[in-house]
Amino acid sequence: MLKLRPYRAGDGEIIAGWIKDEISMYKWSADRFGEFPITGESINEKYLINDGDCTKPDNFYPYVACDESGAVVGHLILRYTNQDKTDIRFGFVIVDDTKRGMGLGKEMLLLALKIAYELLKAHKVTLGVFENNLSAYYCYKSVGFHELVGCDTEYTINGEKWKCIELEMTKADYASK
Repeated sequence: MLKLRPYRAGDGEIIAGWIKDEISMYKWSADRFGEFPITGESINEKYLINDGDCTKPDNFYPYVACDESGAVVGHLILRYTNQDKTDIRFGFVIVDDTKRGMGLGKEMLLLALKIAYELLKAHKVTLGVFENNLSAYYCYKSVGFHELVGCDTEYTINGEKWKCIELEMTKADYASK
């Protein structure tokens, strides 16, 4: 049974430790953290000093997922994407690389959806996933996200074109689960 709690400075080193290579970093963060290797310090700077690069206050919510023992096993952020604060985007979704395939990602996402819809009163939650990250794609689909046709974005990562598939879940989708 997981619990979500707000991100703390010490969590950055744990999360950075899960990102073992450049491809994994880009699948996790696209181009948002610059060059590999990522460090706990760079995560802390982005989250705690730069408020997730959000220009408006109280728009950015980094969380970690903790197991029964309190160990950090996952991470994601929630941020508002519109001025009315009705649309939330999940990002930087990751699970401890030694614990993948155990359902923790799905459980973490379900907890984050509960926060988004029940606490933050979102109308819609979106996220993006690279087409070469099939395990994440299937995890998102398993909790109820669906593809937004025609809304894909292309990134150039290490000289290659990577397609980012846009997914969303509306409040009605969430309520029907």
